[in-house]
Amino acid sequence: MTGIFTEVANIIAALMTADGFEISASLEGNGAWVFGFFVTLFGAIFMLLIYKLIPFLDRKLERSVMVTTYLLIAAIIFVEVFRRFLLNLQEPWSTTLPPLLFLIMSWFGCSYNIQLRTHLSFSEFRTALPRKGQMICLILDALLWFIFCWIVVVTSSKITASSASNFQILLGTDNVKQWWFLITVPIAFTLMATRVLENLIEDIQNYRSGAPLIKQAVIGAD
Repeated sequence: MTGIFTEVANIIAALMTADGFEISASLEGNGAWVFGFFVTLFGAIFMLLIYKLIPFLDRKLERSVMVTTYLLIAAIIFVEVFRRFLLNLQEPWSTTLPPLLFLIMSWFGCSYNIQLRTHLSFSEFRTALPRKGQMICLILDALLWFIFCWIVVVTSSKITASSASNFQILLGTDNVKQWWFLITVPIAFTLMATRVLENLIEDIQNYRSGAPLIKQAVIGAD
């Protein structure tokens, strides 16, 4: 146990140095899982407070990222197809940047879907359950989603640190680092954990007040 907390302390010290090699090395031990758990939990709580203070971010953050990245992907593809077939020109990064932008759009989109509860939830089955059974299912949802977010935050952070320590460059560019894009994965999954906590708090309030627990989810609804 002492060794794990020593590893956690080493991770914090490595982060303070902002050195890719030290951060990547510090994340190799089991302490990364303990550190990642608290980062996911407290990161979610922090963002939940930010959403309460700035309701605009609560409503628009994920959607703004999704729309922006989608428009960038569409613009790059449109312009480069035009340049390639009519001008016989093409930017080297035009085939490597869109997949990374799609990565960002996808994971922030997942966070948005958790907010709307449009993920796989078996609502027809759960509606037939007694009220306590519905609440148990919702708590199980929150637990499983949080564990999933925790795992991805840790593993994607390791990949991001490894990319930074190896100075991986976006193919087709001279100085654009890959980790600039990869770091959005643990950020997006921290936002997912935020939405999980947000939904759980709402479910507990609904259970105590007698309000319906299972509602029909609508994609695109506010």
